[in-house]
Amino acid sequence: MKIKMIHQTCDPSLSEDRTLPTNSYLVEYLQDAITCYDIVMANKQSDIFDHYWDNYRRDFKNMTQTEGRISPKLWGIQPKGGKKK
Repeated sequence: MKIKMIHQTCDPSLSEDRTLPTNSYLVEYLQDAITCYDIVMANKQSDIFDHYWDNYRRDFKNMTQTEGRISPKLWGIQPKGGKKK
């Protein structure tokens, strides 16, 4: 799959988290006449648009970049908890 879901049907204020990757986006769409928000990441913004356009067509509303500051290569990696010398 070309996109990775970080948060699905979430509160839009979660997009202000600076620990998100720099290539993450807040997507707004309608589902059963209810506004929903997802935070997703992908290598290209067009991959995200294509996915949501294919699934929601006219109900797709908006896509904005999050406040993420972490490199996508380093996002989600936990530091090793080794012994200190």
